[in-house]
Amino acid sequence: MEQLIPIASKLQDVLGALGQTTTLDLPQIVVIGGQSSGKSSVLESLVGRSFLPRGTGIVTRRPLILQLFNTAQGIPEEVDSGTDAEEWGEFMHLPNRKFTDFRAIRNEIVTETDRLTGKNKGIDATPIHLKIYSPRVLALTVVDLPGVAKVPVGDQPFDIEKQITAMCAEFIANPNAIIVAVTAANQDLANSDAIKLAQAADPTGSRTVGVLTKVDLMDPGTDVSEILLNQVIPLRRGYVAVVNRGQKDVQSDVSIRDGLKKEDHFFRNHPVYSRDRALLAKCGTPRLAKSLNNMLMHHIRDCLPDLKQRIGRMMVDVQSELDALGTPTNNSSRSTRGASLLALLSKFANNFSSILEGKGRPEGKKSLAHPVNELMGGARISYIFTEVFASSLNGVGAFDGLTDEEIRTTIANANGTRPALFVPEVSFDILVRRQVARLEEPGTVCVDLVYEELQRIATQAEPSELTRFPVLRERMIEVMMNLLRRCVGPTQMMVTNLVKIELSYVNTSHPDFIGGSRAVAGLMQKVGKENDRRAAAKIPEESDDATPLSSTTLNNYESAVENDKPMLRDTGSGNGIMSMLFNNAAKEKQKKKNDRRSIEPPSIVTLPQVPDRMKQTDKPASEKETIEMEIIKSLVESYFNIVRKNFIDFVPKTIMYFLVNHVKDSLQNELVSELYREAELGSLLQEAEDIASRRQTCVEMKELLSKAMDIVNEVRDFNSFS
Repeated sequence: MEQLIPIASKLQDVLGALGQTTTLDLPQIVVIGGQSSGKSSVLESLVGRSFLPRGTGIVTRRPLILQLFNTAQGIPEEVDSGTDAEEWGEFMHLPNRKFTDFRAIRNEIVTETDRLTGKNKGIDATPIHLKIYSPRVLALTVVDLPGVAKVPVGDQPFDIEKQITAMCAEFIANPNAIIVAVTAANQDLANSDAIKLAQAADPTGSRTVGVLTKVDLMDPGTDVSEILLNQVIPLRRGYVAVVNRGQKDVQSDVSIRDGLKKEDHFFRNHPVYSRDRALLAKCGTPRLAKSLNNMLMHHIRDCLPDLKQRIGRMMVDVQSELDALGTPTNNSSRSTRGASLLALLSKFANNFSSILEGKGRPEGKKSLAHPVNELMGGARISYIFTEVFASSLNGVGAFDGLTDEEIRTTIANANGTRPALFVPEVSFDILVRRQVARLEEPGTVCVDLVYEELQRIATQAEPSELTRFPVLRERMIEVMMNLLRRCVGPTQMMVTNLVKIELSYVNTSHPDFIGGSRAVAGLMQKVGKENDRRAAAKIPEESDDATPLSSTTLNNYESAVENDKPMLRDTGSGNGIMSMLFNNAAKEKQKKKNDRRSIEPPSIVTLPQVPDRMKQTDKPASEKETIEMEIIKSLVESYFNIVRKNFIDFVPKTIMYFLVNHVKDSLQNELVSELYREAELGSLLQEAEDIASRRQTCVEMKELLSKAMDIVNEVRDFNSFS
């Protein structure tokens, strides 16, 4: 894996340039297998150092998560080596202790394992975390797991196999884990626990490498050639045969390098493997390292497109920020400062207009590209006009807040001392003015809503360069707010005047107004339909004591309205209002005469006391009053709808003319007249304290990102098979 170390180191440099939140998710290598299958030996061969406990039976009894850090690319800032050694290790449970002797690391692993599991073969799922810092390792995470055991021994639980299997499955379920499935060559591959676990977690075999250990311990005349040729249990990544150091070699302290030489000698002199180049190419720890190297490199290459995109986006952002920060103004001439100020004022005014009219992204405002999930700018004002103001007013009824009793009382008050023969026009005038006056408040509220939206647009229109000049930004917003406040007053006054204009003259000659005749005709049509409904339902005629709305009475009323004659009598069937009144009066008179004959009149007539508050609603409405109320309601509703329609049309026009367009057209002149003064150029264009440091940081970041892009391109062109 030596080839990959410099490439991964350069990629880590790229990640450092992109920041701590960006990581290259290199896979972790998880070694699984049966008990005493040689897993730890394989792992040591990959790392290149001997530091794991060795022995017979179950030696690895807790998961070991080994994090390798390549010190050639620099020691992480949070790590203080505290030693002059080239290589050292640290345990998470001993954070302040450095291990420069790898034999001491092995002893600490044994001690920490015994602390939780005891010394009698017990197991525990709590992992041991070990970090190794060396210039000759790759920045990887390697996991060594306990071997799968079938029968519990010592202090092991009765379900030892189930527990270890679940432990292994948890680690290899990670899609970024490269599974090294270790199986002893001197056992049947069909009984391999490692292959079974790997197939469950990685059905496609895209991240599984089969490793055959103890090839040197096979019976004479047997070999693993069929397995290596993928003819037994095929794996997409194939198999690699290795020869590890035996227990005698470990006890004799044979180095891993010497062990690799012995392994190479074994395969090159084997009667089967040495004669077939295809088989020999699948033998040896170096071949295993190369396979893992290729898998790692492919993963890194898969990360490159996204990595390159992120670097490109960051370069654009950094360049945009540099453009916004501009060049220092401390040493600029007066004319240069004046030009810079005018340019900023003009950009602010243009941005305001662009957002208002929806003409694309404002200058210097990358974050304000046209959104696709919400309205912005002028579209929000249009939404207020159509969906908020107009919809709300269309939902306002002509008689909201007005009851039939109030209408009846208003008609009675308009009659004065003499009951009118027709509906008094004064009552219509009073009622329609009252209802029209209710439109003023929604109109002024609409002005306030648009005013708030213009404030929002003003905030969005600020050029990014304004972050450099806090004094100028504050003054510019102050001028903008003053202009808005000056315009909102006349706008609200004009909206109020629209209502006053409608109240000043009630135009009953309006072509859309229903008029008295059509009001009566409409009421007759309504009563006719009601009579038809009653006839269809076979409802009996009401008695003489009731006061229904009869079509005969309405006919007389309509004739009186059209001919301008009093409705003195009813020519119909006797059920009308006049017939009812005159007949009832005659009957009452005759009854009184009969009563006088039989009963002596009282000597003193006593009148009831007049109440302080008289109400028309103390008694039921007569037929005449009911007709008058229905007619007046038709007239009020017709005229109110006309006024409401005009108001919905004129309020947005008023707001646009007096507020929106006036602010947009006069903004730039207002800014220049209030802010462009030679004596104030220095204070207005005074940079914030942190601008210089931000500018320097951006310059350094731009250079670093350019270098990072070159590194990514270099990794892209790297040939992992060379």
